[in-house]
Amino acid sequence: MLTGLSLLWGSPVQAQQGFPSFADLAERLTPSVVNISTLHQPEENADGSENIFSSPNPAIDRFFNQKGNHQTALGSGFIISDDGYIITNNHVIDKAEEITVTLSDNSTEEAKLVGIDPKTDLALIKINTEKKLQPVVLGDSDKIRVGDWVLAIGNPFGLGGSVTAGIVSAKSRDIEAGPYDNFIQTDASINQGSSGGPMFDMNGQVIGINSAIFSTTGGSMGIGFAIPVNLAKWVVEQLKSKGDVKRGWIGVKIQPNSEEIAASVGLNAQEGVLVAGLNEGASAGAAGITAGDIILSFDGHAIDNTKNLSRMVAETEIGRKVKVELWRDKRRFPVTVDILEMPEETEPAVGQSQDQKPKEVSETEDDGMIEELDIRFSEITPELMDKYSLSAEAKGVVITEIRPGSDAEEKGLRPGDVVAKIDKKDVFTLANVREFVNEAKMENNRPVLLLVQDKGIVHFAALKLKEKK
Repeated sequence: MLTGLSLLWGSPVQAQQGFPSFADLAERLTPSVVNISTLHQPEENADGSENIFSSPNPAIDRFFNQKGNHQTALGSGFIISDDGYIITNNHVIDKAEEITVTLSDNSTEEAKLVGIDPKTDLALIKINTEKKLQPVVLGDSDKIRVGDWVLAIGNPFGLGGSVTAGIVSAKSRDIEAGPYDNFIQTDASINQGSSGGPMFDMNGQVIGINSAIFSTTGGSMGIGFAIPVNLAKWVVEQLKSKGDVKRGWIGVKIQPNSEEIAASVGLNAQEGVLVAGLNEGASAGAAGITAGDIILSFDGHAIDNTKNLSRMVAETEIGRKVKVELWRDKRRFPVTVDILEMPEETEPAVGQSQDQKPKEVSETEDDGMIEELDIRFSEITPELMDKYSLSAEAKGVVITEIRPGSDAEEKGLRPGDVVAKIDKKDVFTLANVREFVNEAKMENNRPVLLLVQDKGIVHFAALKLKEKK
């Protein structure tokens, strides 16, 4: 029995020999990693008391000490050039009055802020020193695979350069930290104070910037997140040349495509993203894109989710003309869109027509219940406008009842929502609703696509039809 186990699992000595040694990599790479400490005024609570251990995001680590009437925040960074440029996280140097960099030989240098990008939580700082610096080599984060070994070097809890190892646990993680989330997930230990430090591959090249942890205790629980270096390269170049980041923009509000939405518009596969609305004056509208279109590709690249499209548009050179392929009326439809500069603030997208008048149709004998959707609708009345706080500009029909356990309930619809379009056609009366639902029934009982306004937020929902009893 013992022999059988030995053959199955191998001896302890053999298992130990199968693990890689990171000693050579750690010795070579550690001089490129720096410790960063910042000095700034303590934040205040609502009652005026100092909040020493505050953090804007519980998933993001930050390590504080008290120093007189100031706080010191500790983090990490890494050298990317001989002349002293250093990458770190924005939250490491946020609101800093002073930034001090400690090199691997324990000497310190004062750093100046070059630029920050809160949307990706990246920052670029610079030191001026006569010392010979050892910059890192930036790798290609697109080439890493789940299961690859990685090495993280940082400054956990202010203890100085520490090395941890693990594997890539997942890619393209969205932890809702920002609009361009595309994190690398790892089980390499990343603790408070490690933010801004590099994640290396086994070739010694940086493939990520350690930025966040998932933790209920404040310490590592085996789930850490790093910003892919390919995203950081573009941001850092902008910060280095301009001091800030200028992003491309076409002015569309988008949402994921679902199986029901794809079926409702005649797509065979769940691909692309759905245009839920447009910003007024944006180039997307000028190019002919409308709410309800499916964006299949952008600049020759297939689109598979909303974050990828957002990043592609943002990283496209302002002033370029880009080909966009749409799905509309059950066919592919190409348009060319001008890339504008993303404004600081954008107006809410509007996804319905405002210039059409309701049709005069009597609904006096209609109770508004659409059995196929398990929804009761009503035309807009002053009483409903008051009850659900609808705006004077609201156009469509109001949901007044949703049956429990229905597809509509599962999709997040609720009483007070206004349905402005069904299958991209304007809805003004209950007769319109029944007409468009009947059309879907005639087409193999396909789902219907509703354009919904919920407290001014516009989105699409595809609902399955059930057999009417």
